Amino acid sequence: MTPATPHRSLPTGAVAQRTSRRLQVLVLFIGCALGADALVGEKGLLAMIRARQEHRVLQASLAGARAENARLREQARQLREVPEAIEGHARRELGLIRKGEMLFIIRELPD
Repeated sequence: MTPATPHRSLPTGAVAQRTSRRLQVLVLFIGCALGADALVGEKGLLAMIRARQEHRVLQASLAGARAENARLREQARQLREVPEAIEGHARRELGLIRKGEMLFIIRELPD
């Protein structure tokens, strides 16, 4: 029979120091993972910046659409209520003329 080798045990301070070091590494790893997720994750800082930029673009687009809507609403009101507006629209858009008017088409000749 071989003699049993005595079990080497580490001093208590060394075990506590090794456990403390492992715990520090684990906490550092978790902290880095959480920091990376907060920066580039689905709801992270970069995603929030992109969402704010998109929000600004959409707000500008909405403001433009509202202005166009107001302009068209005013044009429709004038076409309903102001006879001169109807006549101007007919002349401009449809190329109509009044009875008795003559249409002259002037073309420039090349030099």
